[in-house]
Amino acid sequence: MRTETFEVETEYEGERLDKYLSVIFEDTPVWSRSFFQKLIREGHVWVNDTAQKANYRLKTEELVKVEIPDAVSTPILPENIPLDILYEDEDVLIVNKAKGMVVHPSAGHFSGTLVNAILYHCKDSLSGINGEIRPGIVHRIDMDTTGSLIVCKNDESHVSIAEQIKEHSVNRKYRGIVYGVLKDDEGTIDAPIGRHPTDRKKMAVNKKNGKNAVTHFKVLQRFARYSYLEFALETGRTHQIRVHMASIGHPLLGDALYSNGKSPYKLQGQTLHAMTIGFIHPRTHEYLEVTAPLPEYFSKILRDLEQSG
Repeated sequence: MRTETFEVETEYEGERLDKYLSVIFEDTPVWSRSFFQKLIREGHVWVNDTAQKANYRLKTEELVKVEIPDAVSTPILPENIPLDILYEDEDVLIVNKAKGMVVHPSAGHFSGTLVNAILYHCKDSLSGINGEIRPGIVHRIDMDTTGSLIVCKNDESHVSIAEQIKEHSVNRKYRGIVYGVLKDDEGTIDAPIGRHPTDRKKMAVNKKNGKNAVTHFKVLQRFARYSYLEFALETGRTHQIRVHMASIGHPLLGDALYSNGKSPYKLQGQTLHAMTIGFIHPRTHEYLEVTAPLPEYFSKILRDLEQSG
């Protein structure tokens, strides 16, 4: 059992207790608002040492104490799921993640994930720094985003690559198709990203509570109603490219969460591909760069757009 105590800041004056907790713990997505409602019902949450209901409205400087029960171990089983391997050695594995594949297990996704697949492929050769739910995982991409993803096969490589990600020295380039025709050939979006104030499923540009986020973009090709772009990330916030492009009026094609989702194509989520990833290899200390080819559905859309103009 772990106990956390927070003093309510002015910005959360009048906030519901359950929503407040879901925001405070937003970096742990498996702990949803319903998770905290359950904790409140079971008597694991107090405000100024008094139990309150989930709809209790907080006041500034009140003390909120939360008991987080120890996690119940859920065995993550190896599954013989084919992997598109771009590079592999004794330290790292780089895969081309398929569309629709969740990176690591979470509520509602305890099988069919990338972790299930790499447990089968790597056997016991995975870093353990992130625990049994995310062995080997040093970063992630969204379920419906395809492309390059690094898996660490030992703790030494995990520490090295995690530090490079923290220092923003990993070279990450994405390709995407967005709604609308951009006027500028290239640009930079420097806007902090945080949890959406009313919709927990979404992130948003949040100048008050967001974390630093920087996305560079370059137009590769323009069409009648769409633009094909390359993105370079300085930071790696949740949904960063999707949020940034939506914030300037050019959401990603097929992104049902950050656009109206209407398009002439039958798409499974956003048209976004993590094409290139480059980093200093943890053992050789030489620069390693790997590129994932565009998926066929993406290439077909580009061909169709070229033909239609």
